[in-house]
Amino acid sequence: MTEHTQQPIPRAAIAAVGALVVAVLVLVGMSLRRPELPVYAATPIGGERPAGAGPHLLTVDASDPELWRHVDLARGTVVDDPSAPWDLAFRRFEVRVNGGAGALGQAGVLDLGPVALDSLASVPAEGYRGMEVAGRDTTLAALEHWYAYSYTTHVLRPLDQTFAFRTAYGRLAALRFVSYYCPGAQPGCVTLRYRFFDSAPAR
Repeated sequence: MTEHTQQPIPRAAIAAVGALVVAVLVLVGMSLRRPELPVYAATPIGGERPAGAGPHLLTVDASDPELWRHVDLARGTVVDDPSAPWDLAFRRFEVRVNGGAGALGQAGVLDLGPVALDSLASVPAEGYRGMEVAGRDTTLAALEHWYAYSYTTHVLRPLDQTFAFRTAYGRLAALRFVSYYCPGAQPGCVTLRYRFFDSAPAR
């Protein structure tokens, strides 16, 4: 009977496998690490009307999952009375507009795609979508997917999209979602950058 002697594994092969394992662990660790997030402090309720067409920056503290926060874009502020004029409302990442089914205003949204806000000379006059009936509820299909969410890092990021917006009073604007985070990287602060393309009508 012939005995077979087991050859030792070359050190170079062991080193290569070890390096590969370390590289994989580093990549996994980097993918799980929470990235740096842009954060903004909430805009005070009942602020002053912004001057000019913009662009303006507005941050809504929508972190309360039980409370809708209403926004008046012309005044550039969150309104504490829902019966007061408002254009958009936020609850966490959910968005509603004051237009369409069950709404009193003319607000609506139109997706313009990945165009720069500052490159726009105008926005369309037609094609805006407001709230729509979906079973027993109403939804805003035009803004259902304004963000991307990572199940690895649990971070929500706005998509590279600009939206044309018609306010409750019929003014035309364009807006982009900038961030979803409050100071301390806490979720629920929705920050918008927007500008108008017409003069303010009398209310």
